[in-house]
Amino acid sequence: MRAIRVAPAALLGSVALALTAPATAAYAASAGTSTSFTPSVTPSVVAPGGQVTLGAMGCDVAATASSGVFDTTTIPSGQSATATVDWDARRGAVYEVKFNCGGTTRVVELTITGGATSTPTSTPTTTRPTASTTALAPSGVQGGLGGSVDGFDAGEIAAGSALVLAAAGGAVYVMRRRRGSH
Repeated sequence: MRAIRVAPAALLGSVALALTAPATAAYAASAGTSTSFTPSVTPSVVAPGGQVTLGAMGCDVAATASSGVFDTTTIPSGQSATATVDWDARRGAVYEVKFNCGGTTRVVELTITGGATSTPTSTPTTTRPTASTTALAPSGVQGGLGGSVDGFDAGEIAAGSALVLAAAGGAVYVMRRRRGSH
């Protein structure tokens, strides 16, 4: 009779372990590296002579950003960099800003206005893959993460495993205690 009561708890623990195994294996296979990144230019609309903040979220190495309206800029991993738009940038034009992270290239558009402002706008930056990266790895919509996932390390995996084992142990303890009190 006791095996029948413990079986659902054991089955639940096995299912939880089985569901986490693919994610752990994928992380181990990639050795913690991320090949997808999300570049950004803030603001996306700027006047000639204004400054833009360049970001390469998700890039594990130093990224570079280049455009026809500012010098090539290196963006340290996990940080952002600032670039000054040339004074002779054509007003009303849209320039491509090419970001390179390892072997992956992404393009963001930067619009030049006629005013003398460089404050952030509500216009979102748009990212599109270049022809060279489309052939290698198609980029789909990265929905649901919202920039909240940076990666895992061995300590996080060990802590998560310890929590699962503690929960399973607590469930077994409570079940045994209830069985003995009746």
